[in-house]
Amino acid sequence: MANKVKKNLKAGSSTRSYLAKDFESFRQNLIEQAGIFFPDKIQDFSEASVAGMLVDIAATVADTMSFYLDHQFRELDPQSAVETESVVTHLRNAGVEVYGAAPSVADITVTVKVPAVLDTTLDKYIPKATALPIVLAGTTFSSDSGIIFNLTEDLDFAAVDVLGNIVPDYVTSKTADGVPTQMEVSLGGVAISGKETQQVVSVPDTHVPFREITLSSPNVSEILSVKDTDGNVYYEVKSLSQDTVFIPVDNTSPDDFDDVPKTLEVIPCPRRFVKTTSLSSRKTTLRFGAGNESVLDDDIIPDPSDLSLDLYGKKSFSRFSIDPNSLIGTQTLGISPRGTSLSILYRHGGGLDHNVDSKTIKTVQTLSLEFRKSPDAADALAVRQSIKVTNPTPALGAANPPEIEYLRNLIQSARNAQTRTVTREDLLARIYTLPARFGRVFRVGLADSPTNPLALLMYVISQDKNGNLTISPDALKTNLSKYLNEFRLISDAIDILDASVINFGVTYEVYVEKTANKQVVLQNINRKIASAFQMKYFQIDQPMVIDDFTNIIINTESVISLVDLVIFPKHGTEIDRQYSTFTFPFEASTKKGILRPPTGGIFELKFPEFDIKGHAI
Repeated sequence: MANKVKKNLKAGSSTRSYLAKDFESFRQNLIEQAGIFFPDKIQDFSEASVAGMLVDIAATVADTMSFYLDHQFRELDPQSAVETESVVTHLRNAGVEVYGAAPSVADITVTVKVPAVLDTTLDKYIPKATALPIVLAGTTFSSDSGIIFNLTEDLDFAAVDVLGNIVPDYVTSKTADGVPTQMEVSLGGVAISGKETQQVVSVPDTHVPFREITLSSPNVSEILSVKDTDGNVYYEVKSLSQDTVFIPVDNTSPDDFDDVPKTLEVIPCPRRFVKTTSLSSRKTTLRFGAGNESVLDDDIIPDPSDLSLDLYGKKSFSRFSIDPNSLIGTQTLGISPRGTSLSILYRHGGGLDHNVDSKTIKTVQTLSLEFRKSPDAADALAVRQSIKVTNPTPALGAANPPEIEYLRNLIQSARNAQTRTVTREDLLARIYTLPARFGRVFRVGLADSPTNPLALLMYVISQDKNGNLTISPDALKTNLSKYLNEFRLISDAIDILDASVINFGVTYEVYVEKTANKQVVLQNINRKIASAFQMKYFQIDQPMVIDDFTNIIINTESVISLVDLVIFPKHGTEIDRQYSTFTFPFEASTKKGILRPPTGGIFELKFPEFDIKGHAI
């Protein structure tokens, strides 16, 4: 009998199918298997029979397990996952930040009235210096629709340039006999929408690794500060393994303060936190480090041998285990707060209704004002009462909380992103993301170093207030050096150099139609050349094609032919125009109709109204 069963099993095993995926397929396979292996035991598989019931139960279990197997497999793909927690896991693994409603940003103009005084040196009336205030960051304004806007940086109405002139604009108010009495002083700033809330959280005196605190308000747009009762500051980082942060420091150098108002500093942050936002509630949770500050921690890397049994000198030992939680008790991932109260200041709120129209932000909600030159009490009171605000342009940038499908589509591109500069594109992207208050690089050029195969030559150039190219300030280069050093690979080196500005001029001669107005034709040509060769179209190391000038000229209306075209360098000083001092041989560098700059060079048509000259015949 045993041999017969073995024979049947062997004979039937080849007919088994593992392709069943639904209830009917499973039920049919079970009936076929029962008919093969137990033909003399079970013959009735109708729905009313016991065998039918057992087959239905087994098929139901198999169908359910198959469904959940397929479901779990689909949850591994962010594009097919349907469970919110699975999508959140994919977002976290890809580094996509979940956030709430976005706030709006508005350019505002704040105006105050101050007394006018006569400057005997300049022989004109100017604002009274002692009455010029500083409107402090945190001052709030309100729009007609009730949206609150917060001033992001101090507005110093007493600021002066290198020549000692007052930076803010001012308009004189005169009496009937023409004597100036008051001046309206205006200064522009940036305000961001949302309410600022301070939440105080009491932390018990017990060590909890990776302590989490959830803020009470949803749609948190920015964590402004986190401090404990001892004055310790907790810094926000992208990951708890990041032990340094960037901070801005006022630039005290008078030479480049206008171009670089802040210098960049890198400081350690033993107390730090990361923030996460719930996709369902849009509430933000702060997660702190795991270290215990009350325990001496002099090991940079935890040593597992300190946690194991003392095995020295033993010939045999029993099995033992190491608690992996002990390895994260050091301060390498930051310090967890304990026995204190945390004061958390954050800004929250946003949405499309925060995009208010121009000239609707008109109310000063809360005023933080400071005088640093001891004005008279009457002057100070008059200035406080005279303050006005408006937004000359609409407030933009606000948006509703992103939908899950929008965040899901960001996963694929986020996986290709990185926090290191590996390629040249990474380096360029990192340079252009440097905040503007640390200085602005207008153009960047990269070239291989002729002496070091692992080094790059990075040429930078900036713009002055008139939009002309100028040498980047040393403070900007220092900020770039500190900024890029945190992202570069350990074996890479970057030499920051000044780009060479090559100013040029254009002269041409054209033959035009006899009925055409020659001056109008020349004006059209000059305007087209100036428009085509604006500075925004040039990059460092970008060549100029001579035929581009030719095409512009001959395609101008009423031009019959181009008689002569000369592109020549401009350098030094001409009358009241200052050009670059860099000299460059144009003729020797022109090959096959292409004018190539030297490495790190950039062309600039600085004064098109003077540097483009034409003659019509």
